[in-house]
Amino acid sequence: MEANVNLTNSLSNKHSSDKEGRSSFFGSELFFQVSFAIISGILIALGWLLETLNHSTTAVVFYLFAFVIGGFFKAKEGITETIENKKLNVEILMILAAIGSAIIGYWTEGAILIFIFAVSGALETYTMNRSKKELTALMNLQPEVARLITDSGEIEVLVKNLKVGDHILIKPGEQIPADGKIIKGKTSVDESTISGESVPLFKTIDDHVYAGTMNGSGAITVLITKRNEETLFNQIVSLVQQAQAERSPAQQFIDRFEGIYVYVVLLLVGLVSFLPHYLLDWSWNETLYRACVFLVVASPCAVVASITPAALSAISNGARNGILIKGSSYLEILSNLKAVAFDKTGTLTKGRPEVTDFINLSSEKNREAIIQVAASIENQSTHPLATAIVKFAQHENIDLLTPEYIEDVPGYGIQGRVNGKQWKIGKKKFLSKESNEMVHKLTKQLSEEGKTIVFIEQDGELVGLFALKDIVRDESNQAIESLKKLGIEPIMLTGDNYQTAKKIASEIGISSFIADCLPNQKVSEIEKIKEKYGATAMVGDGINDAPSLAKANVGIAMGAGTDVALETADIVLIKDDLSKIASTISLSKRMNKIIKQNLIFSISIIVLLIISNLFQAIDLPLGVIGHEGSTILVILNSLRLLK
Repeated sequence: MEANVNLTNSLSNKHSSDKEGRSSFFGSELFFQVSFAIISGILIALGWLLETLNHSTTAVVFYLFAFVIGGFFKAKEGITETIENKKLNVEILMILAAIGSAIIGYWTEGAILIFIFAVSGALETYTMNRSKKELTALMNLQPEVARLITDSGEIEVLVKNLKVGDHILIKPGEQIPADGKIIKGKTSVDESTISGESVPLFKTIDDHVYAGTMNGSGAITVLITKRNEETLFNQIVSLVQQAQAERSPAQQFIDRFEGIYVYVVLLLVGLVSFLPHYLLDWSWNETLYRACVFLVVASPCAVVASITPAALSAISNGARNGILIKGSSYLEILSNLKAVAFDKTGTLTKGRPEVTDFINLSSEKNREAIIQVAASIENQSTHPLATAIVKFAQHENIDLLTPEYIEDVPGYGIQGRVNGKQWKIGKKKFLSKESNEMVHKLTKQLSEEGKTIVFIEQDGELVGLFALKDIVRDESNQAIESLKKLGIEPIMLTGDNYQTAKKIASEIGISSFIADCLPNQKVSEIEKIKEKYGATAMVGDGINDAPSLAKANVGIAMGAGTDVALETADIVLIKDDLSKIASTISLSKRMNKIIKQNLIFSISIIVLLIISNLFQAIDLPLGVIGHEGSTILVILNSLRLLK
């Protein structure tokens, strides 16, 4: 559910952020990495052209510059990480492989190796930069100042300087800056940022309010009960930080594999550099030549190409179909999913109440007349239920009237006078007298269906009522059914009450649901689901979903969700189409299958070339052809994912 923030400021901030993002790119390391990779590619092309024109010496100069420029960032990264972690890495191996190629006269092959890894490094940097923005987006939603009430009057202070026991004033339409308890006034509070509830809650004296939520129509005085760093809102920030810091098993495996691979290859290169001279009676020239060939054919160029092109093809496929995937690791995990947890409001449902029923209880007034007056009065309110009633009247092509007067009664409803008659529209307790048994049974039935009831009274007599509900998305049922067919358990997590959650879950076809979940409870539930089922995805759209999106193995956000949800999530459904989740899982399975094919093929070719080299069955040109040929083949195989 989107936070109720000022639209003009939001658009202004977003525009400013976009401009800053564009300007910062041209001065960033990513810009230089991309530029250096492009320059390296151009230099390689020029060197190859000069070499074909028999200007070999000049070509070597171009290749040398391609080495230095293209390999700068990868060499810097490899050397820095080696010093910091005190262990070698694949970057060092690639640089050595390229240098080895150049030493034995194969500059083109070495330069191409450098170019491939320069492009790879730029892509890695881009992905990392994108993943660091969610906390900035989250923190921007927290108010910076508050109105502190002192003996001498009101003063503005920084929120971080508020203390437990302070009194603050919060005016209508302002964001609540701290957790506390109301000691004066009454209002309605939009807590969708915390609980996900689509309907604002009435708050009065002794009720608690939370930082990051939006005050409605009344001014309130709040007693601070928690320090700034202990507020529920800041707990959300902390949970996101903790979840993002955790490394997935796949990442840990890649780290271990990298270290093992580098040391094994370097050890074998060292052995091949002198053992054949003594064991096989090779000359020193032949031994060193075979060591250089080994370094080239053993370089994991094809192994790396087994993964990156496949992932990029799959990501492009997803983007073309309305699915934004922020990294291949998230797509890889999807194929192993055992459960998908869904937020309700704004995810499985549309996130806004709609009128589902209008019941005329008057024997004198017709249906259209009651709707006309009710909508005319509600048109003066900004409450979500009022907006839904007005839209309902407009859909019925009913013209609105101009009320003679309007009075908003926080926590109860709204009243006004139209054509000399007094009208009340709101909760049951707002009515002038008790309803009869028939109305009581009717409202009980509607409530059990998860609907909110708005009563309409004219001159003390109940004349009608609206039933409103957060409507289930059209594609929700299909999405849940598709997941079940894939053997994945769908689970609903929501801040709504048990009765509403049960009804919505029943409509959609979900048997497992958990109601009354605050953000920190949702994170706990995600942990329990992961323990019970295994790999778990979380689908949500609001700020309140950010911690659980981060904690899940894969976080999936609705495209119309809040900026925080979009930044925290690993995958974004651009068109809010839940049915795309199942198709993304199928895409993940295809990608993993092709990656396995590529890895088996590329590793087999490397092993074959290494064995052939030891038996002196290939020379360097053939080794390069086998090495580069296998790289091209795995890339072509990966491109099948574009379809």
